[in-house]
Amino acid sequence: MGAGHFLFSACAIVLIDLLLAGDNALVIAMAVRTLAKHQRRTATACGAGAAVALRVSLTGIAARLLTVPYVQLAGGLFILWIAVKVLVDASDPPDAAPAPKRMVQAIWYIVLADLTMSTDNILAIAGASKGNLGLIVFGLCVSIPFVVFAANLLAALMDRFPALVYVGAAILGKVGGEMILTDAFVVRHAHPSNGFRYAAEAALMTAVVVGGRWFNAARERRAVAD
Repeated sequence: MGAGHFLFSACAIVLIDLLLAGDNALVIAMAVRTLAKHQRRTATACGAGAAVALRVSLTGIAARLLTVPYVQLAGGLFILWIAVKVLVDASDPPDAAPAPKRMVQAIWYIVLADLTMSTDNILAIAGASKGNLGLIVFGLCVSIPFVVFAANLLAALMDRFPALVYVGAAILGKVGGEMILTDAFVVRHAHPSNGFRYAAEAALMTAVVVGGRWFNAARERRAVAD
């Protein structure tokens, strides 16, 4: 690979990272929001770094993952669970759980969510790199600062505007629904149309927000009753 082609591929990979890192940054921002501000960068960097290391190892089989039944279905359900869980956790006081436990939990969420959501990123980078391992590693590693910066910015905005937590949860509802409806098993057996997909994603966005608010209201009622 010539120097010019290498440079062009590297620039293409950076652009791909910028375009595809949004969903991952949102998940990370939601996951670390309940941490103290000084812990967020540590949890974000650790989670993103671990996820990128796993992405490198999965690059060779990324294309096959999209055709394996239940992989995206499970990932979508996990994203929906994170969305509701974050809404429920958002109402906890800062000291409701020990800080180490919160940090480990946040890192765990980041790694699992990143792996389930990043197959498109892996495939795009693998295509742009033309199989060059150095470019693949560069592309996956360069996504870390983008995601860390975006995630911390989103978390700070959610601190300032708490209503954004619900907006983020609704977006994750759409992401989860899209993953479920594009799973190989669902496509093969249900053949969902575009109209049905849009309606289902809108319904899941609403269900995540309403479900999160309902859990919070139910917990507040129990707390008052106790």
